[in-house]
Formats: sequence, structure tokens, C-alpha cells
Amino acid sequence: QVQLVESGGGLVQAGASLRLSCAASGRSVSSATMAWFRQAPGKERVFVALITQVSSTNYADSVKGRFTISRDNAKNTVYLQMNSLKPEDTAVYYCARRGRYSGRFYEGTEYDYWGQGTQVTVSS
Repeated sequence: QVQLVESGGGLVQAGASLRLSCAASGRSVSSATMAWFRQAPGKERVFVALITQVSSTNYADSVKGRFTISRDNAKNTVYLQMNSLKPEDTAVYYCARRGRYSGRFYEGTEYDYWGQGTQVTVSS
């Protein structure tokens, strides 16, 4: 059984930075693609970023150049460094572990384990 626990969310002003953490237990974060999704109020959950077993990364266009996903295998933790935050980044952020590889990495159905989420609020 895999457990994912996110932390690091909070309330910040536009332009600030935050680093989210996703601590995993049960399986190594290096044994599968790990991703971050987010869900804003009243909207669907959307893909943010992912890191593969070989450390390739992929980002949503809306966060490219501002967010960085990384992994610390020794700590079994995945991170999302978020810089130059904007009010439109306000959402609950979820960490997920990919369990299916049909090619649609941006769809939540590809992921079989999820954390409980951490709230990020960016004020203008």
C-alpha cells in the first residue's frame, strides 16, 4: 500500500515562492512517475507537473518556467518548487503516483495513488 502525504501549502502574496513536499511510504518515489495536480474552487483537477523514473520532467504550460518538480530518493519525497506565484495558482495541490501508462500522463485516471492535498492560496 502506498501512502502520499503533502505539506508546505499556505497563504502567500503574489510573486512569492512556496515549496510543496510529498512524502511517500510503501513504495519508492523513484519506482514510478510521480506528478502534481491541482484543483481550483469550482474547477476540475488539472495536471501541473511530473517527474519520471529517469528524472525526465514535464510541465503544464501555465506553470512552465515558474515551477520545478524534483525528487529526493533518500528521503522518498517529491517536491514542487513554486516561484513567482500568481492568484490563479490558488488551488488544492495533490501528489499522485502513476499506475497506468496509456500515454495520457495529464489525466488523473493514469494515477492510482493520491495524497490528501495541500491548500495554496495566493493573494493579489
